[in-house]
Amino acid sequence: MTLKPHLLLCIAILCCVGICSYAQSVSLQGKVIDKSGLPVIGATVKIKDTNKGATAGADGTFTLSYEGTATLVATAIGFNPAEVTVSNQSSITITMSENQEELSEVVVTALGVKREKRVLTYSAQEVQGATLVEAKEPNIVNALSGKVPGVQITSASGTPGSSSRIVIRGATSFFGNNQALIVVDGVPINNDETGNLTMGPGTNRLADIDPGIIENISVLKGAAATALYGSAGARGVLMITTKSGRGNVDKKPVVTVSQDISFETPWFPEVQEKYAQGERGIYYNGEDQKTSSSWGPLMDTLMIDGQKAKKYNQLKDFFRTGVTSNSTISVTGGNGSSDYLMSYSYLNQTGTVPETDYKRHALFAKYNTKILKNLNSVFQLNYSSSNNNRQPEGYTLESPIWTIYTAPISWNPQPYLNPDGTQRVFRYSRNNPYWALDNIHNGARVNRFIPVITLSYNPLSWLTITERMGADIYTEQDKYTEAIGSVSNPTGKIIEQNINFRQFNHDFMINANKTWGDFNVNLLLGNNVFSTYSQYQRATGTGLSVAGFDNIGQASNISYSENHYQSRKVGFYAQSNIDYKRTLVLSLTGRFDQSSVLAEDKNSYPYGSVAGGFIFSELLSPSLSNVLSFGKVRVSYAVVGNDGVEPYQLNTPFQKPDGLPGIGAITFPYQGQSGYLLSQTLGNVNLRNEQLNEFEVGLETSLFGNRIALEASYFDRKTRNGIIPGVAIAPSTGYTGTTVNSAEMSNKGIEVLLNAKPVVGKHFSWDFSFNFSHIRNEVLAIYGDMEQLGNGFTSIVVGQPYGVIMGSSFKRNEQGQLMIDEAGLPFSDGSVNNIGNITPDWMAGLTNTLRYNQLALSFQFDMKKGGDIQNNVDGYGYFYGTPKVTENREDRVVEGISVVDGKENTISVSGQDYYRRLNAVTEAVIQDGTYIKLRTVSLSYNFGKALLPRSFLKSASFVVTGRNLWIYSPHFTGGDPETSPFGSGNGSQGIYSFSTPTSRSINFSLKASF
Repeated sequence: MTLKPHLLLCIAILCCVGICSYAQSVSLQGKVIDKSGLPVIGATVKIKDTNKGATAGADGTFTLSYEGTATLVATAIGFNPAEVTVSNQSSITITMSENQEELSEVVVTALGVKREKRVLTYSAQEVQGATLVEAKEPNIVNALSGKVPGVQITSASGTPGSSSRIVIRGATSFFGNNQALIVVDGVPINNDETGNLTMGPGTNRLADIDPGIIENISVLKGAAATALYGSAGARGVLMITTKSGRGNVDKKPVVTVSQDISFETPWFPEVQEKYAQGERGIYYNGEDQKTSSSWGPLMDTLMIDGQKAKKYNQLKDFFRTGVTSNSTISVTGGNGSSDYLMSYSYLNQTGTVPETDYKRHALFAKYNTKILKNLNSVFQLNYSSSNNNRQPEGYTLESPIWTIYTAPISWNPQPYLNPDGTQRVFRYSRNNPYWALDNIHNGARVNRFIPVITLSYNPLSWLTITERMGADIYTEQDKYTEAIGSVSNPTGKIIEQNINFRQFNHDFMINANKTWGDFNVNLLLGNNVFSTYSQYQRATGTGLSVAGFDNIGQASNISYSENHYQSRKVGFYAQSNIDYKRTLVLSLTGRFDQSSVLAEDKNSYPYGSVAGGFIFSELLSPSLSNVLSFGKVRVSYAVVGNDGVEPYQLNTPFQKPDGLPGIGAITFPYQGQSGYLLSQTLGNVNLRNEQLNEFEVGLETSLFGNRIALEASYFDRKTRNGIIPGVAIAPSTGYTGTTVNSAEMSNKGIEVLLNAKPVVGKHFSWDFSFNFSHIRNEVLAIYGDMEQLGNGFTSIVVGQPYGVIMGSSFKRNEQGQLMIDEAGLPFSDGSVNNIGNITPDWMAGLTNTLRYNQLALSFQFDMKKGGDIQNNVDGYGYFYGTPKVTENREDRVVEGISVVDGKENTISVSGQDYYRRLNAVTEAVIQDGTYIKLRTVSLSYNFGKALLPRSFLKSASFVVTGRNLWIYSPHFTGGDPETSPFGSGNGSQGIYSFSTPTSRSINFSLKASF
């Protein structure tokens, strides 16, 4: 009996030990994968109804401890939540399925980091690669037209390979680069305009990228969104993410081939078709009687050698149907730890102007592999080789476009040679346009390499260390030849230019993502080194001695120049994102840059941003949540520095004195002697960075289960200490100008994006998207008391929007009535006035997509209200008598007040005198650039696997696409108001002048995978 208490005590102790042993924590080793077996990087795994959790690393693995039995909840951006129950298990694999709706809400942000759009504290829109390809534009920039609010895109001309300009939220710099920074897979690339050695546009280098390799483009607009990209990000960022082999679910190689072919016809300006060459009704034959004018007799009554005169349609006879062919083949494949994609495309575009074309070979390869359990790598290479042939454009003497636009309809330009071998011309000082096609050539050949290596290491499940190295290297050979016998250069001319460009980018980043209770914290620390080197070698030869031998060595006079530019920037950056209960979001960024182009004691500058978001829909009751699915208010303030100036502005270099005052027509070397003078632009050793301050507030909502989504933003940005190169200074200094930090400019605007799904059915659906933007720009200060500064075809004027048109205007009285001179004609007031504003009042885009089973119809309208254009074609045409309006040649009395007696004018004038007077006053050719365009119409049919059950094909589709099929521009008499014939530069906007017309086109595309 005495043993029983001791025995019971022992049994009790053993039970307690057993119970304690049973309640001990179990260490769980898990992995999160998708349905294709690939790791779901960054997935969060939490024990249900607790705050305990872990984050999956680069290989999808995680470690978590639990007691007894637990329910695990896995969540990740773009995936449906997954729940699994574990009981004394030490290992588990969690498979997650993709959420297609949420996938569309994942945005690639600065430095290539993917974030859920719901927690972003700034404005960012994403355009899918399929949408870009659907536009059938060889240049990616043009494919974005009308799709994103706050983004203005202007195509230079219809010449194959021509540049396009992309500006986000207006200009931020007077003379610096105002176009968006282009980033491919986290690496900035060059988008300079090159390739043209005469007048007219070149090619923006983004044209080297094949649109078919793009997965999506994220447009980061506000300073808070782009601050981590440093100086270049101040003007907005296009984040391009390329495709990979990850989408290959069955892990077997998939081959995809596609063939596109399109036919282009140009949009012509309105020209007169009634009157022959001549002056004041008298016919000139263009042979022994030459004149630039078409003020001759009516063609219907004109008899030549007893025969009715033949009428020539100069535009339709000269221009042809352009043809563009694009052939692509790609291969994707992979397994659970590696995947690959290889793509090759060949673009062959023949222009509507004969002897113009653009050919591009593009090769892209991307290989993603897991080197070690927690070490991932991505190796990729983008190579392109292009060949571009173009003709001079604009009003240069060599331009065949000028001559064909103004050629009389009574003159036959063929043949273009006289019996003695000289040119047949209808006027002096201009080449025969057909002679120009055969004897003037401008070619550019570019070879470009963009390699990128990305290494990601996960020492801990919540910690990622990334190193990314990228380069952008290209060489370009440009050559311009003008044969002997040219009107502009009778002895011939050859220009050769070689460009060597190298750009290197290196980022080292540490990214930590940790959850503590209701807080999810993301911290990013990084370092960036960015360097650029460019070399330009240019030789010009005149006085050729051998016809048809395009070698500059035969030139009698050769001048040569060589320029080198090198810059380097080192930056350190940090970002912190704090999310509380998925309701409150705080984002902080900071960056410190050091730039080699600024003064030594001012080349380091810090900046950053603070932003917050309140997701108020998380607080709504279930009944309200059924109506308001999502609601967020966001606000941000950012300060961004910008070193927007070319290298060596700190110095006053020596330069060749050719053309400088006091030198005259002398060129060096002169009589065997070299000569150099100090530049007339004084270097400024005190240059500092520009500064951009921006405040932004926005609202994002979704209604009725995401059937309707609205995003609206208001921004207010201001540029301070803007850099102005070459601003005029007192001649007493011995220099004509210098570079200063004095510009101030503001941009304020609203952006609205509305997406809706009016119909969602099993067989039929309708998607609708509308975007709108309204931006107001104002120049606040230039330099000291300076009120105006020239900028190409426009001017910068204090108190006015950036880019106003200054020119002569009509004399008017105080009531605004025209004053009429003693000859009965209006006249200029003799001063230079503000006569136009190139900034549009607002821009909008409207897209509808209708789907019925495998059939889809999509159409997009693009709209712009306002934005003045100087119509140079009409301006010169008024003198020549070629615009459509000049068909009315009856005598008239111009309404106005006579300067002779102060009464209503009663003097009658001829139509020729009236229009030639308009030619002398710039105001007469300022036109409102308002337009509505049917940008694209696309009809596609997708042959799904169900329709091809016994075929080796996995999928196939056929698409018909129309581009620019209809343009409504009620106040513009040119072909297309959306052009900038002199390129994409700041000072080349707001003018329409004898460029290759843009085209309407029909494209047929066939694509198949097997």
